[in-house]
Amino acid sequence: MRSARWLGLPALYVGAQLVGLALAEPFRSEGLATTSNPQSPTAPLFILVVIVLAPLAILLFARRKGGLAAIRQVILIGIAASLYLTLFATFSLAPGTVLLRPWSAEIVLAPALTYAAIASAGIYLALLMEPQWYVVDLAGFVAGGALIAILGISFGILPALLLLGVLMVYDAIAVYRTKHMVSLADAVTDMKLPILMVMPDSPSFDYPSAAPLREQRARPVEERSALFMGLGDVVIPGTLVVSAFVWLPSSPHVLGVAGDLLVALSVLAGSLVGYAALMRRVATGNPQAGLPFLNGGAIAGYVVGFLLVFHSLGLGLSGGL
Repeated sequence: MRSARWLGLPALYVGAQLVGLALAEPFRSEGLATTSNPQSPTAPLFILVVIVLAPLAILLFARRKGGLAAIRQVILIGIAASLYLTLFATFSLAPGTVLLRPWSAEIVLAPALTYAAIASAGIYLALLMEPQWYVVDLAGFVAGGALIAILGISFGILPALLLLGVLMVYDAIAVYRTKHMVSLADAVTDMKLPILMVMPDSPSFDYPSAAPLREQRARPVEERSALFMGLGDVVIPGTLVVSAFVWLPSSPHVLGVAGDLLVALSVLAGSLVGYAALMRRVATGNPQAGLPFLNGGAIAGYVVGFLLVFHSLGLGLSGGL
């Protein structure tokens, strides 16, 4: 079963990217982009500030008495709210409404409201009471796929490349120099939140009672009960996958496949090469920064795919070819 965990994480990774691709156009038509000017180089600035400051705030409050429990509740509520919004937008893609009595009053209930509320409330309660690894992964998978779609439709090619480039440098500094991302991973593991994807060596793995991550790191990799991957390591490279699909032209077609989709898949393939290199480093047993490998592979995949499909050195950075 230990080999399954090495396959399970990339399956979650690829699956979330494909979900993001599937939701991109529907989310775009629903107006879910986070910015009104997706081609602006400053568009990712707010996201960058949040990504840099949020870990510091979590670590600061975690040191206070009762701080960890308070942070967990705040994050859980935030996760439930974001899941509700994204699930509502997703379920709204399916047609259908329900008329409530009195029929003449034309009181209309969109089933998406009910489905999204039930699903998000169920995941919230499961994370609150019994956050097993499969519940954490389910919540992370759903949230990750939706976030990939939202960020991809919010940032054009240049802003997406800037986002990936800045965060790969930041992640390397935060893991190898300041090491505060290692401390954050320890805190998040203790809180059992879907900010980390978990892939155990056995389906019976009991995540709530598992040894803290800092203790597992002291063991050889082959003796650890689970592998972990940050949700940001899934979402950030996926942003470029969706951005390429949304913002590049569909022509030319190669073997009947649209050019934008081909480049998006090339980005995904490049990030998987980076993932393979990352797993080789993970096998050494030391904490590793994921984004330098994943983002670097995604950017390389974009450049190669764009040149092969569009035969242009412009790389789509100006919103065109």
